[in-house]
Amino acid sequence: MKEEKIILGIDPGTSIMGYGIIRGVKQKPELLTLGVIELNKFKDHYVRIRRIFDRTIQLIDQYHPDELAIEAPFYGKNVQSMLKLGRAQGAAISAALSRDMPIFEYAPRKIKMAITGQGNASKEQVAGILKSILTIPELPKNLDATDGLAAAVCHFYQRDIPDKGGGYNSWKDFLAKNPDRMSGG
Repeated sequence: MKEEKIILGIDPGTSIMGYGIIRGVKQKPELLTLGVIELNKFKDHYVRIRRIFDRTIQLIDQYHPDELAIEAPFYGKNVQSMLKLGRAQGAAISAALSRDMPIFEYAPRKIKMAITGQGNASKEQVAGILKSILTIPELPKNLDATDGLAAAVCHFYQRDIPDKGGGYNSWKDFLAKNPDRMSGG
């Protein structure tokens, strides 16, 4: 891994999309920026999707992140809401793909667990810990921004988890890690 990595974190939404960008230097994340994209002023859902795509491109072009960490949609009671959330997530992912960025998706519980140590933490708990970790002078009014930031910090922490060697990228990788399983046959 290179010494420094910039990570864009996104909490997708069709009313408000939160984002945070950090620079990972050695063992410590540093805040570059965080904020929200207000989408309520656009009545047309497709215009909102376009705005998510365009604004994500702007963030990528301005900060040049190495990777995107995005919160996965979770199933609630309303299927239509989940569909809209998936579209919002897809727009942000498409923007990252258009710039050849690797994408990492995290469940909301995993993000909360990485930041607070508990998967059912509140937005306020997540924001409070991020304020401390990143020495944020003042939290934003809208905590969707810290939710986006939390995705980036969660991803930053994942790099320190050692690979247990259980995963394989291809048959060649499998054979390289398991030479005793080859038969002469």
